[in-house]
Amino acid sequence: MAKRKSSRKSSRKRKSPAIKLPLSVMVVLIIIAAIIIGVWAYFHPAEARMYVDNIIAQIQGKPVPTQPAQPLPTTEGSDNLIYGIPGLADCIIDREGYALGYSDYHEQARWVIYRMTYEEATTKAVARNDNFREDPQIKNGSATLDDYYKSGYDRGHLAPSADMVFSFKTMDESFYMSNMSPQAPDFNRGIWKDLEAQVRSFAITEKDIYVVTGPILPQTKKKAIGPNKVTVPDRYYKIVWDRTPPEKMIGFILPNAGSTQSLQSFTVTVDKVEAETGLDFFSEIPQPQQEQLESTLTVDAWKWQ
Repeated sequence: MAKRKSSRKSSRKRKSPAIKLPLSVMVVLIIIAAIIIGVWAYFHPAEARMYVDNIIAQIQGKPVPTQPAQPLPTTEGSDNLIYGIPGLADCIIDREGYALGYSDYHEQARWVIYRMTYEEATTKAVARNDNFREDPQIKNGSATLDDYYKSGYDRGHLAPSADMVFSFKTMDESFYMSNMSPQAPDFNRGIWKDLEAQVRSFAITEKDIYVVTGPILPQTKKKAIGPNKVTVPDRYYKIVWDRTPPEKMIGFILPNAGSTQSLQSFTVTVDKVEAETGLDFFSEIPQPQQEQLESTLTVDAWKWQ
């Protein structure tokens, strides 16, 4: 009996002592962890939703999805698409700052659209962060940084980051690769940059505008870059709708190359942009008003910088 007792004691001594934290310390650590997770989830909603979906799938014994679910193009809580979706796309995403329609074949958006008000155009809440990264909400995967590496082309914004500086979230989401298109450096840093600045000026002078931007994509690829074969467009378009009476619209079509010409020399009607792209802009505007706005070009009615 004595030996058995001695044996049990020696066995207990070999066990590592458990580290016990006071309950108050454990509660504080849990609260801190919850705050950190909550902040991360706020700034990375798509990734957070994917992790939650994965956990739920594991609990239910279902296959774990590799991509977040394709969001439905909804206008709930957003004013980007209330006047219509410009055209079909493989993936349509409506974010706080902009909505886009993505083409898997061309690995870029066919269109981006957003509303810009005087308040947004004059609010500088955050600085540019250059957080270029893949878009987790593109079902089949977006273009990547490798596609542009040493390609000779810039990662050209469609929804400009400078239009999204009114909040951290809108700025951060403007750097998804789904919002990029291969642009010649002298184009992206030259006349395209000038046009973007001019549109922000329109938002300030006209108070309330809608902007649509995109590449004019060919039926088949003529030139592409990177492992994912991102199409290099020959031309780009931009449309501005001034919603402050008297309402007006203006379109632009520019070649993907540097230019010293004036912005006014690239102006066209919205009808012309629709003919070149096969898209239908602002289809929810009543037809007579839509036809009048899209067929009329009044360059002198806009305030140019």
